[in-house]
Amino acid sequence: MKKEGITRIKCILREGTTTGIAQGVSSLVHRAFHHLRGSKNLVATLSPPSDPVGCVLISYVQANFITSGSGSIPHSHTHFWECFAMAESFVEQGYSVDIIRWTNRKFVPTREYSFFIDVRMNLERIAPLLRKDCLKIMHAETAHPSVHNTAQLARLRALRERRGISLEPFKLVEENRAIETAECATVLGNEFTMDSYRFAEKPMHRIPISCPMAYPAPESKDFSIAGRRFVWFGSEGFVHKGLDLVLEAFAGMPEFHLTVCGPIGRERPFQIAYYRELYQAENIHTAGWVSVTSEEFRQLCETSVGLIYPTCSEGGGGSVINCMHAGLIPIVPDSASVDITPAYGIRLEDLTVEGIREAIRATAARPAGELREMSLAAHRFVNERHTRESFQSAYRSLVQQWVKQKS
Repeated sequence: MKKEGITRIKCILREGTTTGIAQGVSSLVHRAFHHLRGSKNLVATLSPPSDPVGCVLISYVQANFITSGSGSIPHSHTHFWECFAMAESFVEQGYSVDIIRWTNRKFVPTREYSFFIDVRMNLERIAPLLRKDCLKIMHAETAHPSVHNTAQLARLRALRERRGISLEPFKLVEENRAIETAECATVLGNEFTMDSYRFAEKPMHRIPISCPMAYPAPESKDFSIAGRRFVWFGSEGFVHKGLDLVLEAFAGMPEFHLTVCGPIGRERPFQIAYYRELYQAENIHTAGWVSVTSEEFRQLCETSVGLIYPTCSEGGGGSVINCMHAGLIPIVPDSASVDITPAYGIRLEDLTVEGIREAIRATAARPAGELREMSLAAHRFVNERHTRESFQSAYRSLVQQWVKQKS
């Protein structure tokens, strides 16, 4: 994997009196990593080659700066690489960048910052400690808690009423006043996500979420075979992401095949509640976690027609974007936070078991030639908009604007 700029950026890790210095992420030693990675209060610093013109604070993720020595930024979530690209955009403008974890509740600024970027929980706490001319920016990678949480709780209530299954909420977004505190925001998602923050009346800049992989166009796919095979691909929060609805839908449609890709074992109550559908239904295969870098993922997308993903709230739809890159036709609601048009996707409006069945049947009934065109169009759309290059270009342009406003 190409690591733009990584060899020319110095990474300094510090916590109290413990200090390690490495030229770029890739040269961090294995022993130092194991000593430091358990701390939530670590600060990573990226510095420009010459004396910095100012300082920037980013409250986001750090696994991309603190690795086990392989130098490989994780592919399990887009935010690892995106955080690095955000920091690098400021380094390119001559700034020194401090990166803390968004869960760090102890950090107190000791430097004067010109810019402060946070995803949720540190903006309100840290903002009063910064100088007045510091530009405070929210990086919104989820919908607002009032939308995200309300949608999930409604799904859990519907599950109780439909199946008599009571599950606990999973990964609710903490209540926060980040958007109210910020002066502006960057948003990874579409109008669904942006609408959830409009009440604050703050300027919002949409940044296209990235994808870690590029796949060839699905020219060779046999849609006469793939047309009856579908994928659910996501991480934890299975009721939130509609896996319960999808399993129930396919359990009643033996003529169609579903492959479930996700870390099912991490939510044991869900796994137990849907054991029959997950492991005993002949037309449902539970693959578990499948890396987007794997041959297994590529083969799965080559032999399937679409992604069925009835999530109730997202901040960028990374799993949908990944699958579109691999040629799957998205069958998703607006709340997946991905722009969908009839040319390359199917807008899922009826988020019920029967609504999903109707969408699957209607998709499979389309001529193979039409499915091919939609698949190629989906691949073309994300390659034109949702790549690492497009993310970096958009964010770099914003940083240049912010820096110019300060000059």
